[in-house]
Amino acid sequence: MRILVTGGAGFIGANLLHLISRDHPEDSLVTLDALTYAGHRESIRSLEQTGRLKFVHGDIRSQETVEPLVREADVVVHLAAESHVDRSISDARPFLETNVLGTGVLLEAARRHDLRRFHLVSTDEVMGSLPLDRPELKFTTSSPYDPRSPYAASKAGADHLARAYFHTYGLPVTLSNCSNNFGPFHHPEKLIPLAITNLLRGRKVPVYGDGKNVRDWIYVEDHCSAIDQIVRRGKPGSTYLVGADCELPNIEVVRRILRIMGKGEEWIEYVRDRPGHDRRYAIDSSVLREALGWRPRHSFDEALRVTVQWYTDHREWWEPLVTS
Repeated sequence: MRILVTGGAGFIGANLLHLISRDHPEDSLVTLDALTYAGHRESIRSLEQTGRLKFVHGDIRSQETVEPLVREADVVVHLAAESHVDRSISDARPFLETNVLGTGVLLEAARRHDLRRFHLVSTDEVMGSLPLDRPELKFTTSSPYDPRSPYAASKAGADHLARAYFHTYGLPVTLSNCSNNFGPFHHPEKLIPLAITNLLRGRKVPVYGDGKNVRDWIYVEDHCSAIDQIVRRGKPGSTYLVGADCELPNIEVVRRILRIMGKGEEWIEYVRDRPGHDRRYAIDSSVLREALGWRPRHSFDEALRVTVQWYTDHREWWEPLVTS
């Protein structure tokens, strides 16, 4: 199968390419990536060097770039996106252009060619926030969209576009909305890699507000295995929520990292909360589990230890990304 992955030099994209290369050596892999600040070719260099991956440097907003790549693909897995909430609050325009308009360019190319599947990877943030005092509530495939940040709104726009192309043109679209990922190749601006890399540099860990915001965590390899199964076995027109039933307050995540790294709570620095900070996310992944038999393979604590060790062993990967 010929698979085009957009955003393959990014965090989830790189992990997905490594997983497909390992589990499906018969597949042909191409990735398109603009190599913005969050895209790192070093994350996939080994796949290029072994001939398992063709890398194309380009922008999903360019029809001239996208068209020939989609024409030669059987499957498009669309991961390319601007993804950092804080950056979207400072400047929303790149998020609108890439996440909405760029997705539109890909969908237009896809409808002109005979694809087996167009899969859009999205986020649980499109559904807004859940209250801390209602632990029984979770996001489901019928939850209404209620994005709270420019980033989330731009991803919601991409989701709606993809569904519209399924209904209007019969494009074989699937979507997945996932909870918070962590693992190797994660840019050190995000909570878990930020905590680890700060501690490795002898710096404190910033925690927004009271630290009680809850996220539903999943190890990136488990997310990628879900994407792989949805692409190969999912039903066109369907949306699958991906989560590992691991809700933790941000402060608890930081405390567990501190314990692994032998540090005390004096290394925590509480900072002013960001605007529109969603209080809680939680995913009901029962549709995915029942329909495709998917299950996460890694516990949070096991995967967190692996992640801490990866950043400890790969300073050459993340140190150039840290500017202050």
